[in-house]
Amino acid sequence: MIMRLLSDTLKEDTLNHRYNKYPTMSKILEDVRVLDLTQFYFGPFATMTLAHMGAEVIRIEPPWGGTDRLADGATFGGSSYSFHHFNLNKRGLTLDLKTQKGSSIFKELVKFSDVVAQNFRPGTMERLGLGYEVLRTLNPKIIYAALSGFGQTGPYSERPCFAMIAEAMSGHTRLTGDEVNPQGPPIEMAQAYGDLGPALYAALSIVAALRHRDRTGVGQAIDVAQLDCMVSLVPALTGYNLSGLRLWEIRERYPLARGFGGLFRSKDGGWVRVASFSPRLIENLKEYLGIDEVSVKLLDDKVSSLTRDEAVSFFVEAGVPVAPIYSEPEVVEDAHLSDRDMWVELNHPSAGIVKVPNFPVRFSETPGKVSSAAPILGEHSVEVLHGLLGYSVEEIKKLEKEGVITTLK
Repeated sequence: MIMRLLSDTLKEDTLNHRYNKYPTMSKILEDVRVLDLTQFYFGPFATMTLAHMGAEVIRIEPPWGGTDRLADGATFGGSSYSFHHFNLNKRGLTLDLKTQKGSSIFKELVKFSDVVAQNFRPGTMERLGLGYEVLRTLNPKIIYAALSGFGQTGPYSERPCFAMIAEAMSGHTRLTGDEVNPQGPPIEMAQAYGDLGPALYAALSIVAALRHRDRTGVGQAIDVAQLDCMVSLVPALTGYNLSGLRLWEIRERYPLARGFGGLFRSKDGGWVRVASFSPRLIENLKEYLGIDEVSVKLLDDKVSSLTRDEAVSFFVEAGVPVAPIYSEPEVVEDAHLSDRDMWVELNHPSAGIVKVPNFPVRFSETPGKVSSAAPILGEHSVEVLHGLLGYSVEEIKKLEKEGVITTLK
C-alpha cells in the first residue's frame, strides 16, 4: 500500500500542485499551508474555513485517532458526523507528538508551513516542547494560532471549556431563556455557537496575520478565547452598560422599539417566524391588511387561520420578512438552497457519498470550493512525509512500525 501511495505522490503534477508556490492565484489562500492540531468544533471549523478558500490544511491526529472522530456516538465510515462536517478539504496525517521522532517531524513541517493552529489547554504545547517561542526559531514567519476557552492569560485560563461554557458565561444562555420567560430557566443554544462564532474570529485573525506577514515578513502569535469572542457577540451587554437595564427590562420599558414579530403556529401544526422590525415594514403590513394598528394577537390569529406554507406566502406578498421553521430534512430539500449550489456530494473512501454544505460565500474572481471529504485516519501520511519532507519508503515503514505514524490501510 505504501509503494502505491508513494507512486501516486511522485507524480510531477501532484507534487507541483500540492507543494510548490503557485504562479497564478485562482484561490485566495492557495499558497498557504496550515498544520492543524485542533479537534472537536472550534478549531476544525476555523481551519476548514481556510481550506475552503484554498489553503492546504494538514489535519494532524495521534496514530490512534483524534477524540472527535468518535465524539458524537454514531459513526459513518469510522468517523462521527461532526468530523465529516468540520474536516472537509483537509489532508490527514497521523503523528505521535509525545515521541521524539514525532516531535521532530512536526518541527520539520513547521519549517515548510505558514500557520500552526491548536486548541489544547494553555501550556500543553509548551510541555511538548512545541510552544510558539520554539516554533518561531524554526520559522520566524510562522503564524501561531492558540485557540482556547478562556485565553492564554487570566484567572480562568487553565479551565477546560466547551461551547456551552462560553455561551453560559457570555450571557447567551440566560438571554435565550429570557426570550421565553425572564423568570424561567436559562435555555441553551443549539449547535454549538460557542464554538462556531469564535472559529470565524480565529479564521479571520489568521488571515489578518498572514496579511501583516505579507507586508512585513514577520509572523506572530494569536490568542483566540471562546469567552472573549462570545462576549463580543452580545449587543445586550452594551445595552446594559448604557441603560443599567437587562434586555428584557429594556423591552418591557420600550415595547414598541422592536416592532412586531415572533413565532406563530399555523393551523396545520407548522410554525413560521415573522419579523416586522422597522417602521417601513410595519406600514407595509398595515397597508396590506387594511388596518390602522398591528398587534401580536392579530399576527397570531392570522397565522393560525392558515397552513404554514399559506402563511409564508401571505407575509411574502405583504413585503414582510417571514420564514417557515424548518427541520433538518426541509433545510436539505429547500429549492432556494439547491439553486444557490449550497450542497456538494463528495465520495468518502469509507462512508460512501457524503452530502455536505458548500462554502457559503461567493467570490467573483477566487471562489471557494468544497472538493474533498474528511480524511480517513492516516490517509495522507505517506503523501506528506514523502512529498513534503522527502522520507523514503523504508523510513516511513519504520516510523509506522515504531508507532509514530499510521498510514492508509
